[in-house]
Amino acid sequence: MYLIINIIGLLAFIGVAALFSRDRKNIQWGSIGILVLLNLFLAWFFVYFPAGTKVVEMAAAGISWVIDAAFSGVGFAFKSWTTNKQMDMAVAALFPILLVVPLFDVLMYLRILPFFMRGVGWVLAKITRQPKFEAFFGIEMMFLGNTEAIAVSSEQVKRINDARVLTIAMMSMSSVSGAIVGAYVTMLPGELVLTAIPLNIINAMIVASILNPVRIDVEEDVIYELRTNEKRQPFFSFLGDSVLNAGKLVLIIIAFVISFVALAELADRLINLISGGIASLFHVKGSIGLDQILGVFMYPFALLLGLPFNEAWDVAQQMAKKIVTNEFVVMGEIMGDVQHYDPHRRAIITTFLISFANFSTVGMIIGTLKGIVNEKTSDFVSKYVPMMLLSGVLVSLLTAGFVGLFAW
Repeated sequence: MYLIINIIGLLAFIGVAALFSRDRKNIQWGSIGILVLLNLFLAWFFVYFPAGTKVVEMAAAGISWVIDAAFSGVGFAFKSWTTNKQMDMAVAALFPILLVVPLFDVLMYLRILPFFMRGVGWVLAKITRQPKFEAFFGIEMMFLGNTEAIAVSSEQVKRINDARVLTIAMMSMSSVSGAIVGAYVTMLPGELVLTAIPLNIINAMIVASILNPVRIDVEEDVIYELRTNEKRQPFFSFLGDSVLNAGKLVLIIIAFVISFVALAELADRLINLISGGIASLFHVKGSIGLDQILGVFMYPFALLLGLPFNEAWDVAQQMAKKIVTNEFVVMGEIMGDVQHYDPHRRAIITTFLISFANFSTVGMIIGTLKGIVNEKTSDFVSKYVPMMLLSGVLVSLLTAGFVGLFAW
């Protein structure tokens, strides 16, 4: 029964996208059908097919191997932080970024990553019949993250029309940065983290193509050169800048997590105080908190993912908290328990969390675009901020739904 509900849920999420589409008449359902079949295949291959599960397990083990190397550096500077079996979240999940970010930057500097991304993007465009740049941008996001991908492709973003810029903004709600993946696999099952990333990219194309259908002429379907390093720095100067940027990123994430957790706790206490006072006036026992209020909005969607009623309520609260705060807040709460969840619940909550779809990401994307495109284009995209957030949430739901089909 739950499998049937899961299938209905996938259709419902696509239906919600169609309901809020800017131009339902021009939705290219043939291309979307290909994208859906591709994601069904990827979810089956990575989650259910033995060879596929072996691939993602080996990839997760490879990332863990890199993370172990990062802990050597952390341990050299702060030995007492890495000798405990139970390390603090900032040490276990975020400090490895100090290795992973420079590693990705070196691959960009050596032109290895741009060459690989261009090849995979070209193949994806051919398979899915999507515009070349949109397919290429999806692959960029998978490695670089949303704002970084926009910045690298700024010349392309400047030359495309307003509607396509909106598509890029919508897709940007659903990415993660390759540099952050190392943090994720220390907190959640690594094989599910790595499964969610490519599915997110395909689902971002599906949702953006439905919410914002855009038809382009053949002569418009071109990709301009990546803006990597126009004035090539000496290698060690470049590496030094990369390490400094990694340090800033770690501090920014820590600041966000501390601030969001503290704000959520304060809001929870205030709501408990008010609801408790109202309950006492009517001689009713109990009070409600922030999680319960947020969970109400996501509960129907959690049920449509094929979760039992009791599990759906807990997962709905976690999903809502992720959207309002960020994924690290929820990961920190469940990292000790997620391995003990049943397979379907573990797959659903893990894959839902693997994206930057939250309120703060909207501001980051709009801010990045303002520095690249003209005021008219920026204002056009800003009108569709609610649609951007809807896009990010639907992509996360679709990814969880596709993976959930094969995880029981």
